[in-house]
Amino acid sequence: MTALVQYAVDGAVARLTLDSPHNRNALSSVLVQQLHDGFRAAASNPSVRCVVLGHTGGTFCAGADLTEAAGRDLGDVAVDRAREMTYVLRSILELPVPVIGAINGNVRAGGMGLVGACDIVVAGPESTFALTEARIGVAPSIISLTLLPKLNPRASGRYFVTGEKFGIDEAARIGLITERANSADELAATVAALAAEVAKGSPQGLATSKALTTAAILEDFDRHAEELTQQSAGLFGSDEAREGMLAFLEKRPPRWVT
Repeated sequence: MTALVQYAVDGAVARLTLDSPHNRNALSSVLVQQLHDGFRAAASNPSVRCVVLGHTGGTFCAGADLTEAAGRDLGDVAVDRAREMTYVLRSILELPVPVIGAINGNVRAGGMGLVGACDIVVAGPESTFALTEARIGVAPSIISLTLLPKLNPRASGRYFVTGEKFGIDEAARIGLITERANSADELAATVAALAAEVAKGSPQGLATSKALTTAAILEDFDRHAEELTQQSAGLFGSDEAREGMLAFLEKRPPRWVT
């Protein structure tokens, strides 16, 4: 099987790197499973004190792999995608060590959910962010569980519906990222410094301290994940979503855009 996620350990730091640049690190079933496997490997390694989640290519993550829907019932695909997204986001939130997102590329749709789930996020100058679901007839259902607790309410109200693209200054202002870096070198240095600080913590201290920050988010997961999965399936299987995804794949405006 092709490795779409690279896993390596360097001292106290485990590095998980999304490595599927040919499809902009889209969240295919294989990539999601490999990402989950990487988190599980990090959790089982007693020497690991933090995980750095990075990427190759100019896109951190473009969201769901829409090409996997070809020839399948869209409602079934939506349920699968929603459950996979819940699966991987929970992997980050439940991990007993902090996850540091290291981003210097585009982040769209489901990729935004990964950013929201990370404990610390550093983004470089090539980073742009957007929630584009409404433009193809769906909504950021599952990923709202990690984004809404992090974004300020005015920002959520705006970017959930406009699909606008924004950069690192705005991402920091609204609470999506922790630190902005002005170059790739500064990004690497900032991530290394943060990982070194985290590595000073004890396993028990890190696990318990992180759990305090994620408990409310996980409680919402358990309360709303199934409801949002069904919501996602209903939207994904609709005529509007079929038109929106077809327009996206054909690189044309959907019919509701005049």
